[in-house]
Amino acid sequence: MLNYIWMGMILISVVVGTFTGRIDQVTQAAIDMAKLSVEIAIGLVGIMALWLGIMKIAEASGLIRIIAKLLRPITIRLFPDVPDDHPAIGSIVLNMSANMLGLGNAATPLGLKAMEELQELNPDKKTASNAMVMFLAINTSSVQLILPATVVALMGVVSADIFITTILATLCSTIAAIVIVKVLENTKWFRLTPAPEDGAGDEASAPVEQGEGDER
Repeated sequence: MLNYIWMGMILISVVVGTFTGRIDQVTQAAIDMAKLSVEIAIGLVGIMALWLGIMKIAEASGLIRIIAKLLRPITIRLFPDVPDDHPAIGSIVLNMSANMLGLGNAATPLGLKAMEELQELNPDKKTASNAMVMFLAINTSSVQLILPATVVALMGVVSADIFITTILATLCSTIAAIVIVKVLENTKWFRLTPAPEDGAGDEASAPVEQGEGDER
């Protein structure tokens, strides 16, 4: 879907630029934005490499398992369908930690890994489970304890004026996301029907064998 959206935007810009006589400005804007994207990406390499390395050390040292145990009272309520010892919990904790530290790009592969592990627990592979929806909502509206690395790279200097407001705004958005997911997953329009288990419906249709007690 995103491919079609991007292609549509490109075609519309080219068509409008052609009819308005500004196709040269469209071309120049494309070149300028390509140059800017490379500059931003290179500027983030050092920050991303540092925090990705820290996350890998934390995972290998067992720190993530300790954090998962500390967060167990929260995770069992947010993800009741996920077993406590499932690898998905560790990936979710890693993703949430990276987001709270402002490492959105570092959180992306961790989020994909968590989704893959949640999909293994999903009984209906064609429909997102409640745990997957909850994780996506939290991932999208994550609390920011540290300003995102992209903001730091673009601003150069972190302003103290937006530090507290960023925490409060993202805290409110996360609470709102969790409440909305919990409310919607219990409504009849969004409630998931459990997938039928193999052979579950065979017992009702199977003929009842006549036992010794049926003889008269």
